[in-house]
Amino acid sequence: MSNITLQIPEILQGQRLDQALAQLLPEYSRNRLKQWIIDGHIRLQHKPARPKDKVKTGDEIVVSPIAEPETHCLPEAIDLEIVYEDEHLLIINKPADFVVHQGAGNYQGTLQNALLYYDPNLATIPRAGIVHRLDKDTSGLLVIAKTLACHKYLVVQLQQRKVSRQYQAIVTGYMTAGGKVEAPIARHPSDRTRMAVNPNGKPALTHYRILQRFTNHSHVQLTLETGRTHQIRVHMAHIKHPLVGDKRYNPRPRLPRDSSEQLLSQLQQFPRQALHAYKLGLVHPYRQQWLEWEIDLPQDFAQLLAIVAESNTKQ
Repeated sequence: MSNITLQIPEILQGQRLDQALAQLLPEYSRNRLKQWIIDGHIRLQHKPARPKDKVKTGDEIVVSPIAEPETHCLPEAIDLEIVYEDEHLLIINKPADFVVHQGAGNYQGTLQNALLYYDPNLATIPRAGIVHRLDKDTSGLLVIAKTLACHKYLVVQLQQRKVSRQYQAIVTGYMTAGGKVEAPIARHPSDRTRMAVNPNGKPALTHYRILQRFTNHSHVQLTLETGRTHQIRVHMAHIKHPLVGDKRYNPRPRLPRDSSEQLLSQLQQFPRQALHAYKLGLVHPYRQQWLEWEIDLPQDFAQLLAIVAESNTKQ
């Protein structure tokens, strides 16, 4: 595998080498990166380093990754909705109920399996070129790198917050105005499947603005500046406006008494969090041109939104 050369951005100034690498190369586990440092496969400023060494803005890191075959992830013929493709990257519209990459209990039927079938060359790229993820039940746009160079470029762009990711959601409650949620996120202390706002967590920032207001719900647009696990879901629950259908962060939702039977039925039966990644923008790695893609709401989201609107629009 080719060497990966990275430069420490200002936001990682003063972090440990292994912590900084975990953010710059999220496709590799922190344990794997730490072992590569110990084994001498990673050099800091052209010298051997230790995991605990502190990094400075502008430091150069050269990673010599050790290829480890994906023993469980095999190509599978699964349909993909391709929004854009060239020799460097793919833009995919991921449906809900589709796991992005393999993990415990998910070795088949994932986007990663589908990508390996669609383009066997992606087997040479970490996680078949996947550089960011969406939750299983979040629909929308994902970018896939088709080369190692493009993969490295996109990871750095994400880290430097230069990739634009915008979402639409239906949340519980009447929101009076847009704003932002700036609250650090960490693993939940007692439930390891959940994340939570924690003062000792990683910085996280979500902007939101109102698209439509209803009696008991709001249709909002959200823009990520950081990409923490479950960030939008955690942040909206934190400000008491959890996503409709989010059984993990709003397991016992209060159903509005004044709603129509049709709306109550839809709210009770909606099978996922009402969250859709509808717009994605980035600077093309080779053309150095800003590109942007936007897709329509999926049918289930659009239907829910229409029923909520019919129920009783405030303004």
